Parts: sequence; C-alpha cells; structure tokens
Amino acid sequence: MQPFSTHTGKVIPLDRVNVDTDQMVPKQFLKALTREGFGRILFYDWRYLPGEKPNPQFVLNFPRYQGASVLLTRANFGCGSSREHAPWGVKDYGFRVILAPSYADIFYNNCFKNGILPAELSEEQIEELFQRTEKEEGYSLTVDLPSQTVTDNHGLKYNFDIVPSRKEVLLKGLDDIGTSLQHEKEISAYEKANAATATMFDPVDIKNYANGR
Repeated sequence: MQPFSTHTGKVIPLDRVNVDTDQMVPKQFLKALTREGFGRILFYDWRYLPGEKPNPQFVLNFPRYQGASVLLTRANFGCGSSREHAPWGVKDYGFRVILAPSYADIFYNNCFKNGILPAELSEEQIEELFQRTEKEEGYSLTVDLPSQTVTDNHGLKYNFDIVPSRKEVLLKGLDDIGTSLQHEKEISAYEKANAATATMFDPVDIKNYANGR
C-alpha cells in the first residue's frame, strides 16, 4: 500500500449528509473480486442517467472539479452497510483524502486499510471549506499527516486529531497483512514454541471437531 505523508489536491464538495455505502457502490456491483474498476461506478445512481450518460446535475460531473483528489462532505459519511467496496471506489476514483465532521465507524476503519486519510474537522470548519471551494475554481488544500494540518494558499490552517496507531499505518503504508508482518519474528517464535502442542491432535479428530461431530 502506498504510504501517505502529505497530499495537495483539488477539492470537490459533496454537499450531502448521511451518504451511505449503498449509494457509493450499489449492490449490483459487489460481485467483483478485485479492487480495480470501482472508481467508474462510485456514486453510480447519482452520477449517471439511464445508459450511463453522465448526470450534468451531479457534482462529480462538473468540469471545474475534474481531477479532484480531496473529497469534502458532510456528517456521518459512509453510513449504511459495511461493504469494503465503498473505500475501494473512493480510492480508485482518485481520492486520497476525505474531509468531514464525522464518519460511520466501519467505513472510517476501512479507509485506513486502503490508504485513504479520513480527516475529521468541525462543522464550522467544514462549512468554511465549502464556501471557499465554491467561491474559487480550482481550490486546493494541502493535508499534512505528520503535522496533522489542513492548509490552503490563503493562510487557512486547521488541525485534526488522529489515533497514533492509525497515523502510523498510513505513514508506513501498511494494510492488515503488512501490520501483522511487522511482528513476523514474534509470530514465528510463537509457532515454533507451540508446534509440539499442535501435533498432539489427530488429524481425524480435528476434522471431526470442525464438522461438529
């Protein structure tokens, strides 16, 4: 996973509360087995008219916001079902940062597993960013994870909080497997020390136990 340190990018304003994962990636697209291609279907029902014609009324299709990599939105972002396809779509579209006042817990956790920074700012700070984004075409922000700051080119500076363990995961570019491999020596030592215990069980007994017999 690509490490995250500092990101500067154009901001796109999604001015909706309670955006749920079912809208981010509708259920008919959940059969895919890889993470690629979900950017095209992100916010599918809002983004397209019948025949996958771009909906000119939806913000992702506005010419001024093309190429945006910072998603600005409202409270309780990522609510609904726990599908991990939602952050897959967010990342595959090109977003590295989400700015919102609050997030659904499961979506928030899944963002870190996929190299996305979901920074939390106050309602007042988010409102100010909405106003600046809509006023200035091409408005961009710099999000610095080491210093935990959000800044623009006009002197604005906001700080955000993040749990140290979450911060470390992004800075080092670690997914769940990568995090586990940091303790590879300890895991190997434990497996070696407990190998004798594992061989005490007859394979047939283990199979019967697994089958509930």
